Amino acid sequence: MTSFGPFGVKRPLSRILAAVPVALAVALAALPARVNAQQANPQARTGAIADDEFARQLDELKRTFGDVGKQIEAGTQAIDGLKNPEDGRKGIQELRQHVSRLLGMVADNGEVAKLGQMALSRADQKIQALAQDTRFKADERDYLVHRWRELKASTAAAIRELDSARRDFSELLRTLQTSEDYIDELLQIREHQKALDVIQQLTTGIRDASDKLKRLLGGIRPPSA
Repeated sequence: MTSFGPFGVKRPLSRILAAVPVALAVALAALPARVNAQQANPQARTGAIADDEFARQLDELKRTFGDVGKQIEAGTQAIDGLKNPEDGRKGIQELRQHVSRLLGMVADNGEVAKLGQMALSRADQKIQALAQDTRFKADERDYLVHRWRELKASTAAAIRELDSARRDFSELLRTLQTSEDYIDELLQIREHQKALDVIQQLTTGIRDASDKLKRLLGGIRPPSA
């Protein structure tokens, strides 16, 4: 029995699968000679299937052989594509890069934390500048300062929410970072399941073709001696 590699099937399976259409084609090529022999000897056709039915079954068998051949080719390509474990590693490496980059952004001194502090500092600067600005009347200046103080309070509340979300996200990212090996194994299981599905589909297709060929051959009687 052919064994599986890390993500698929060893090369011998590909050669075995590729040989199936040839064997089917040989069996199909032998049918016309048997039919011609029956036509040359009408008595030998006693109990054989009718010409119309035979032609219908033959056409159906040809289509089935074509479908099986395509299915084998597609299945072989799919299994070949699963054999390289490095393909799965690339996904983990990309995930690792994304996690590392995001962790840097949401760290305590990262871009997200600095963004909130910058917004809060701007509000403070505006309040201090307006309090000493002589371009405006007293009531106008008071109103502008009041509005900026409201904005500062709202900004501070928003920063607290942002910090909470940032810390939660950072913790989840670190958990994901420590689970990379487990995720890698899960991906390998998923890829191997694809190979198993391909083999099962090929088995179904080949058995269906075999059943149709058996029915056709069963309706043909050898010529009389």
